[in-house]
Amino acid sequence: MVEEVLGIVAGVGAAGLVYVAAAARVVKQYERGVVLRLGRLAGDVRAPGFTMIVPIVDRLHKVNMQIVTMPVPAQEGITRDNVTVRVDAVVYFKVIEPSSALIKVEDYKYAVSQMAQTSLRSIIGKSDLDDLLSNREKLNQGLELMIDSPAIGWGVQVDRVEIKDVSLPESMKRSMARQAEADRERRARIINADAELQASRKLAEAAHQMEDTPSALQLRLLQTVMAVAAEKNSTLVLPIPVELLRFLERGGEEHEDQPTRRYAAPPVESPADNDDRQAVEPPAEREIEPPPEREVERTIEDIIEDASGK
Repeated sequence: MVEEVLGIVAGVGAAGLVYVAAAARVVKQYERGVVLRLGRLAGDVRAPGFTMIVPIVDRLHKVNMQIVTMPVPAQEGITRDNVTVRVDAVVYFKVIEPSSALIKVEDYKYAVSQMAQTSLRSIIGKSDLDDLLSNREKLNQGLELMIDSPAIGWGVQVDRVEIKDVSLPESMKRSMARQAEADRERRARIINADAELQASRKLAEAAHQMEDTPSALQLRLLQTVMAVAAEKNSTLVLPIPVELLRFLERGGEEHEDQPTRRYAAPPVESPADNDDRQAVEPPAEREIEPPPEREVERTIEDIIEDASGK
């Protein structure tokens, strides 16, 4: 009798161990458990940790609650300004209602992927090329709203959408490169013109200052000569001041206007006639060249010739 009782207890214990082994489940921290009892949703979502189900009757489905990173394949489309482009993106989403993600949609990942591709093509057709290249934040927000609206009913929340790359045709790339080069050249010319304007104003102020003090012009000339001579060139060309030319011109005019000196010859006696009178011939006037004067200044040609010879 005791042996029979022990056998029954052992059998019941073995059956209990088999039942526990069949009913025991472990839900990880990043997962949630959804129980379907005979095909119907049973109870609340199971929290992470150890849980029990009814074997054969219940079936536990684990839903991942982590953020999923899903790349969107490159989509080719025509922008609003008739430019063909290829755009790819990436979507970050997560499940917020495990029961809805399991029951309301067959495969929520595939559904989000198809919705992202459709929304991306729609955004390409509604945007200009400049918006795709420079105003991506606004396009990312629009994509996020377009994908998140239907995904909320599936128990999925879209955290972020980013456009990764925009591929352009080679002809469009060359056109944009020429446009950028022309714009940079325009800005460079404007900067050079502004610099010339400022320099001309400074030079005009310097010219007015030198006009008031002519000695400043001579000092500037000497500084220029010193700067040129420091380079040890074989030929040194010196600019001649205008004042020197005027001085030479005034000297030539005074030489031409000087009157010619005339000298009278002494009287010559002739033999007397019957009345013993002496007749004196009128003095003959002759032109006598003035004594040679020393050169006032050297000519410009001599100065240039001497400078060239040195």
